[in-house]
Amino acid sequence: MNIRFAVLMTPLLLTVALSGSLALANGGGGGDDEMPTRPNCPKGQVFDSKSQRCVRQTSNLVPDEDRTNYAYQLAKDGRYEEALALLDTLKQPNTAKALNYRGYATRKLGRTDEGIGYYLQSVKLDPQYAQVREYLGEAYVIKGRLDLAQEQLQQIKSICGNTQCEEYQDLAEAINGSSKT
Repeated sequence: MNIRFAVLMTPLLLTVALSGSLALANGGGGGDDEMPTRPNCPKGQVFDSKSQRCVRQTSNLVPDEDRTNYAYQLAKDGRYEEALALLDTLKQPNTAKALNYRGYATRKLGRTDEGIGYYLQSVKLDPQYAQVREYLGEAYVIKGRLDLAQEQLQQIKSICGNTQCEEYQDLAEAINGSSKT
Protein backbone atom coordinates (compact mmCIF):
# COMPACT_ATOMS: atom_id res chain seq x y z
CA MET A 1 0.00 0.00 0.00
CA ASN A 2 2.86 2.44 0.75
CA ILE A 3 4.44 1.96 -2.68
CA ARG A 4 1.10 2.50 -4.35
CA PHE A 5 0.53 5.67 -2.30
CA ALA A 6 3.99 6.97 -3.21
CA VAL A 7 3.42 6.30 -6.92
CA LEU A 8 0.14 8.23 -6.82
CA MET A 9 1.45 11.13 -4.72
CA THR A 10 4.76 11.78 -6.50
CA PRO A 11 3.24 13.42 -9.63
CA LEU A 12 0.91 15.51 -7.48
CA LEU A 13 3.71 16.75 -5.23
CA LEU A 14 5.90 17.48 -8.23
CA THR A 15 3.12 19.50 -9.86
CA VAL A 16 2.54 21.55 -6.69
CA ALA A 17 6.26 22.20 -6.25
CA LEU A 18 6.74 23.28 -9.86
CA SER A 19 3.68 25.53 -9.94
CA GLY A 20 4.97 27.44 -6.92
CA SER A 21 8.40 27.98 -8.43
CA LEU A 22 6.87 29.01 -11.77
CA ALA A 23 4.73 31.62 -10.03
CA LEU A 24 7.84 33.11 -8.43
CA ALA A 25 9.76 32.96 -11.70
CA ASN A 26 6.97 34.87 -13.42
CA GLY A 27 7.07 37.66 -10.88
CA GLY A 28 4.69 36.33 -8.26
CA GLY A 29 5.25 37.25 -4.66
CA GLY A 30 6.31 40.83 -5.44
CA GLY A 31 4.71 44.21 -5.00
CA ASP A 32 1.99 45.72 -7.18
CA ASP A 33 4.34 47.78 -9.37
CA GLU A 34 6.89 45.02 -9.89
CA MET A 35 7.17 43.58 -13.35
CA PRO A 36 8.36 40.05 -13.98
CA THR A 37 12.02 39.87 -14.87
CA ARG A 38 12.47 39.79 -18.61
CA PRO A 39 15.57 38.60 -20.43
CA ASN A 40 18.08 41.19 -21.56
CA CYS A 41 17.54 41.33 -25.29
CA PRO A 42 20.33 42.46 -27.62
CA LYS A 43 20.32 46.08 -28.77
CA GLY A 44 17.56 46.68 -31.33
CA GLN A 45 15.34 43.94 -29.92
CA VAL A 46 12.45 43.93 -27.46
CA PHE A 47 10.91 41.22 -25.30
CA ASP A 48 7.55 40.02 -26.62
CA SER A 49 5.44 38.65 -23.77
CA LYS A 50 3.20 36.69 -26.14
CA SER A 51 5.98 34.66 -27.77
CA GLN A 52 8.19 34.85 -24.65
CA ARG A 53 11.26 35.76 -26.70
CA CYS A 54 13.26 38.70 -28.00
CA VAL A 55 12.12 40.03 -31.38
CA ARG A 56 13.21 42.91 -33.60
CA GLN A 57 12.23 46.26 -32.17
CA THR A 58 10.64 47.18 -35.52
CA SER A 59 8.17 44.27 -35.37
CA ASN A 60 4.59 45.51 -35.58
CA LEU A 61 3.46 42.47 -33.60
CA VAL A 62 4.86 43.75 -30.28
CA PRO A 63 2.20 45.76 -28.41
CA ASP A 64 2.94 49.15 -26.86
CA GLU A 65 2.58 47.71 -23.37
CA ASP A 66 5.46 45.28 -23.96
CA ARG A 67 7.55 48.04 -25.52
CA THR A 68 6.86 50.37 -22.60
CA ASN A 69 7.64 47.75 -19.96
CA TYR A 70 10.82 46.68 -21.71
CA ALA A 71 11.93 50.31 -22.12
CA TYR A 72 11.63 50.68 -18.35
CA GLN A 73 13.72 47.55 -17.82
CA LEU A 74 16.35 48.93 -20.19
CA ALA A 75 16.41 52.19 -18.24
CA LYS A 76 16.69 50.37 -14.90
CA ASP A 77 19.63 48.44 -16.41
CA GLY A 78 21.35 51.73 -17.31
CA ARG A 79 20.58 51.44 -21.04
CA TYR A 80 18.93 54.88 -21.16
CA GLU A 81 19.49 55.74 -24.84
CA GLU A 82 18.10 52.34 -25.88
CA ALA A 83 15.08 52.89 -23.62
CA LEU A 84 14.38 56.25 -25.24
CA ALA A 85 14.80 54.77 -28.74
CA LEU A 86 12.31 52.03 -27.88
CA LEU A 87 9.83 54.55 -26.47
CA ASP A 88 10.12 56.41 -29.79
CA THR A 89 8.55 53.36 -31.51
CA LEU A 90 5.29 53.49 -29.51
CA LYS A 91 2.05 53.95 -31.43
CA GLN A 92 0.64 55.77 -28.36
CA PRO A 93 3.64 57.53 -26.78
CA ASN A 94 1.57 59.85 -24.60
CA THR A 95 0.44 57.48 -21.87
CA ALA A 96 1.20 58.19 -18.22
CA LYS A 97 3.46 55.16 -18.01
CA ALA A 98 5.41 55.89 -21.22
CA LEU A 99 5.91 59.54 -20.27
CA ASN A 100 7.05 58.53 -16.79
CA TYR A 101 9.61 56.09 -18.17
CA ARG A 102 10.77 58.66 -20.75
CA GLY A 103 11.23 61.12 -17.90
CA TYR A 104 13.15 58.55 -15.89
CA ALA A 105 15.59 57.71 -18.72
CA THR A 106 16.02 61.37 -19.60
CA ARG A 107 16.70 62.35 -15.98
CA LYS A 108 19.21 59.54 -15.60
CA LEU A 109 21.04 60.91 -18.66
CA GLY A 110 21.47 64.16 -16.73
CA ARG A 111 18.71 66.09 -18.48
CA THR A 112 16.74 66.71 -15.29
CA ASP A 113 14.64 69.66 -16.50
CA GLU A 114 13.55 67.72 -19.59
CA GLY A 115 12.72 64.73 -17.37
CA ILE A 116 10.60 66.94 -15.11
CA GLY A 117 8.63 68.04 -18.17
CA TYR A 118 7.77 64.43 -19.01
CA TYR A 119 6.88 63.67 -15.39
CA LEU A 120 4.50 66.64 -15.26
CA GLN A 121 2.78 65.44 -18.44
CA SER A 122 2.41 62.00 -16.86
CA VAL A 123 0.97 63.45 -13.63
CA LYS A 124 -1.53 65.44 -15.69
CA LEU A 125 -2.73 62.21 -17.34
CA ASP A 126 -2.84 60.20 -14.09
CA PRO A 127 -2.64 62.23 -10.86
CA GLN A 128 -2.95 59.00 -8.80
CA TYR A 129 0.19 57.40 -10.31
CA ALA A 130 2.47 57.13 -7.28
CA GLN A 131 5.61 56.05 -9.15
CA VAL A 132 5.71 59.15 -11.36
CA ARG A 133 5.31 61.32 -8.28
CA GLU A 134 8.25 59.53 -6.66
CA TYR A 135 10.44 60.12 -9.71
CA LEU A 136 9.26 63.73 -10.01
CA GLY A 137 10.13 64.25 -6.35
CA GLU A 138 13.58 62.73 -6.91
CA ALA A 139 14.12 65.13 -9.82
CA TYR A 140 13.17 68.03 -7.55
CA VAL A 141 15.71 66.77 -4.99
CA ILE A 142 18.38 66.86 -7.72
CA LYS A 143 17.37 70.45 -8.51
CA GLY A 144 17.55 71.36 -4.81
CA ARG A 145 13.81 72.01 -4.63
CA LEU A 146 13.08 70.09 -1.44
CA ASP A 147 9.83 72.04 -0.99
CA LEU A 148 8.48 70.60 -4.25
CA ALA A 149 9.85 67.16 -3.40
CA GLN A 150 7.97 67.31 -0.07
CA GLU A 151 4.76 68.18 -1.94
CA GLN A 152 5.18 65.03 -4.03
CA LEU A 153 5.86 63.01 -0.88
CA GLN A 154 2.56 64.20 0.60
CA GLN A 155 0.73 63.35 -2.63
CA ILE A 156 2.19 59.84 -2.52
CA LYS A 157 1.06 59.47 1.10
CA SER A 158 -2.45 60.44 0.03
CA ILE A 159 -2.41 58.00 -2.92
CA CYS A 160 -1.05 55.08 -0.88
CA GLY A 161 -3.12 55.87 2.20
CA ASN A 162 -0.03 55.54 4.41
CA THR A 163 3.73 56.00 4.49
CA GLN A 164 4.54 52.32 3.95
CA CYS A 165 4.43 52.08 0.15
CA GLU A 166 7.71 51.75 -1.71
CA GLU A 167 7.30 55.05 -3.57
CA TYR A 168 6.89 56.98 -0.31
CA GLN A 169 9.83 55.21 1.32
CA ASP A 170 12.14 55.78 -1.66
CA LEU A 171 11.33 59.48 -2.02
CA ALA A 172 11.58 60.06 1.74
CA GLU A 173 15.02 58.44 1.66
CA ALA A 174 16.10 60.68 -1.25
CA ILE A 175 14.90 63.80 0.58
CA ASN A 176 16.57 62.78 3.84
CA GLY A 177 19.78 61.85 2.03
CA SER A 178 19.97 65.24 0.32
CA SER A 179 19.65 67.17 3.57
CA LYS A 180 22.66 65.32 5.05
CA THR A 181 25.06 66.59 2.39
